[in-house]
Amino acid sequence: MADYILEMENITKDFSGVKALNNVNLKVKRGEIHALCGENGAGKSTLMKVLSGVYPNGNYSGRILFNGEECHFKDIKDSEAKGIVIIHQELALIPYLSIAENIFLGNEISKYGVVDFDMTMKKAQGLMEVVGLNENPATMIMDIGVGKQQLVEIAKAISKEVKILILDEPTAALNEDDSENLLELLLEFKRQGMTCIIISHKLNEIMKVADQITILRDGKTINTLDKEADKVTENGIIKGMVGRDLDNRYPDYTPDIKEKYFEVSNWNVYHPEDPDRKVINNANFYIRKGEIVGIAGLMGAGRTELAMSIFGKSYGNKISGSVKKDGKEIKINNVSQAIESGLAYVTEDRKGNGLVLIQDINQNISMASLDRISKSTIIDENKEIENSEYYKKKMRIKSNSIFQTVGSLSGGNQQKVVLAKWMLSQPDVLFLDEPTRGIDVGAKYEIYAIIQEMAKAGKAICIISSELPEILGMCDRIYTMNEGSITSEMLKQDATQEKLMEHMTSKVGA
Repeated sequence: MADYILEMENITKDFSGVKALNNVNLKVKRGEIHALCGENGAGKSTLMKVLSGVYPNGNYSGRILFNGEECHFKDIKDSEAKGIVIIHQELALIPYLSIAENIFLGNEISKYGVVDFDMTMKKAQGLMEVVGLNENPATMIMDIGVGKQQLVEIAKAISKEVKILILDEPTAALNEDDSENLLELLLEFKRQGMTCIIISHKLNEIMKVADQITILRDGKTINTLDKEADKVTENGIIKGMVGRDLDNRYPDYTPDIKEKYFEVSNWNVYHPEDPDRKVINNANFYIRKGEIVGIAGLMGAGRTELAMSIFGKSYGNKISGSVKKDGKEIKINNVSQAIESGLAYVTEDRKGNGLVLIQDINQNISMASLDRISKSTIIDENKEIENSEYYKKKMRIKSNSIFQTVGSLSGGNQQKVVLAKWMLSQPDVLFLDEPTRGIDVGAKYEIYAIIQEMAKAGKAICIISSELPEILGMCDRIYTMNEGSITSEMLKQDATQEKLMEHMTSKVGA
């Protein structure tokens, strides 16, 4: 008989009359890595929030059995007391506190009612060694990268004597090396007998570490697969997630590329807080009408800084160089001028910079195009609603209405709202920075189709992505970057992952 550490039976959870979870069942064996897969909005994160007490007992129906005992968690403290710890996709760390202080935040080590900093540092050092974090425990969180911050979160979880560790999209913001290190750490935890539940859209990572895979679709359990016994494949998981075969991850597409349209020459950018540090070094590139150009590079290569500095100088200092559109030099000294010049920039941080989460879909879609929907500085609300309804339908945004708060949407639908916002501004040149980060394969396919449709309409498009398969699958021509410099240019048919990686790690002219 299987030894189940966790059983969730007939879990049902409503939001404003909409069933986010509908009689979901989940069984997790002791000491295994159990993956939760599904499209954005399938209910994965909601289910884990039920388990961890974020949604307390009474806010849902169904039963949670932990080690055979029925549990009624009132809050996160309740579930953590049992050893169930969740690490959310948005890391809950305080940047101005040290690593050690963050590890024991809310669980401070004290002596006579006062925090014992010596013991805090000592215990933090021990936990950091367990997770392979080679830093001084007194280092501020703001001074370490996202990969190391993820390890701090795991060390924090271990400090609470974790029995089930839940990780929600743990590698979404990590580069390839950091992702690989994290997956190896989870496998080591498994060897030590820890149980892990992982939510991820990266199916290659699921295939590497998971023992069992539960697939959710539209708030319902589709099935649970044993990776070895059921001979699971990535395509099999995708079919369960989207309800159909998705043989090709990228839509069929024949580009219609015309003349050179957008060109950046001798572009130099210095760091906004360190005027002597050059971030972009003499970058030169161009995009034709109807062309999708990719920029590939490792984290820190300068891809985002390049795009943001071009988009109204929204990043950087001492910026120099020229930008031409349709053969004529344009001046874009601020974001308003960039938009007026027909440029758009879809940020990699949709929640922080791309959207206003407390506002509704309607307000978010129109915020970059208020001039288009206003008369004598007064917004034409009928026109605003008409545009939002059009893009909600066109982009297949899943929501109750255009008046639903954006913060309540799934990641994939939030990304569609960001795209709709910039499509309404009718740009000629569109920069897309990590356009599908944290998005499932079904939503990715839809977004790829939208990007291709814009290219067919004659737009000049630049995709910045850390996922080399995405660059190779979507782009007609590819630039690579390293240390702020463009290191190569190649056509899609000449590019491979190996070639791209070689140029992403080489110096200019090497």
